[in-house]
Amino acid sequence: MTKKKCSRYSGIGGQAVLEGVMMKNKEKYAVAVRRPDGGISVEVDNYTGVLGGKRVKELPFVRGVFNFVDSMILGTRCLNLSASFYAEEEEEETGKAESGAGDKIMTTLVTCISIVLALGIFVVLPYYLTSLLKGYIRNQSLMTIIEGGMRILIFILYVWGISAMKDIRRLYRYHGAEHKCINCIEKGRPLTVDNAMRSSRLHKRCGTSFLFFVLFVSIVLFFFIRVENPAARVGLRILLMPVVAGISYEIIRLAGRSDNIVVQLISAPGMAIQRMTTKEPDRDMVEVAISAVEAVFDWKGYLAEKFGYEMDEDEEEENGDESIAAAEDAL
Repeated sequence: MTKKKCSRYSGIGGQAVLEGVMMKNKEKYAVAVRRPDGGISVEVDNYTGVLGGKRVKELPFVRGVFNFVDSMILGTRCLNLSASFYAEEEEEETGKAESGAGDKIMTTLVTCISIVLALGIFVVLPYYLTSLLKGYIRNQSLMTIIEGGMRILIFILYVWGISAMKDIRRLYRYHGAEHKCINCIEKGRPLTVDNAMRSSRLHKRCGTSFLFFVLFVSIVLFFFIRVENPAARVGLRILLMPVVAGISYEIIRLAGRSDNIVVQLISAPGMAIQRMTTKEPDRDMVEVAISAVEAVFDWKGYLAEKFGYEMDEDEEEENGDESIAAAEDAL
């Protein structure tokens, strides 16, 4: 096959979970986890989002808000699911029997708490710290820029700080495995462990890049929208976060579908921060990520449609051998 420099948008995305990876394609998602016994377990389900299939979710700048909320809810659900694989068999059965309304309430509660904490750390705290400089800086425009810079600094320090935790570092390695698999197929390569390992662990559609765009867009927006009352100023920043999320989503959506120089430039800071939130995975981690991809996405059909690539018999056999080897290791 002729090498392709440009990537092709696949539509799949995902996240790292405890000892595994979640991959989502349209409304279908799969969570693949490396069990304590060495095998790989895969759970497949559908998630239609908080608004189901309503068309309002497809409106530009509106869809980003619901996409963010859906990502939080589904992410929490998948983290809980991955953790369940490490419970005792009896406890796991009990958890399944009691799932339903209780799980939904817990997921909603955790999501709400996460949003409140994020607003407190990345919106209210930077504003408070910047307000301490009022006696020294009179220029309101400069204060707004300093507040935005403070917000980005806190975000970077937060990411760097939690990366010191052993469990988080391992989670970041699975994050790298997720990106490698998506990059592998979007570059037109068959999804094998070897090809994925050679692929980049950074991706323009990553949630880390989205969060950076949120911070950057908030700086620009708050620079032009100002009020004098301190309490109203904080409240306005919180109320405008859905607007910021909507704009940021459109930017990252564009970044995922284009390779032009402008997109590369605006994506560069987020890609740089991804060097902290992703780490190089091992082959076992990539195998788990591949299992998640194959449960929701026909990558062979994708390569044939987007790249005109058809696997020959030798490649099919080689890919099959890898799958058999992985299955034997799981036994």
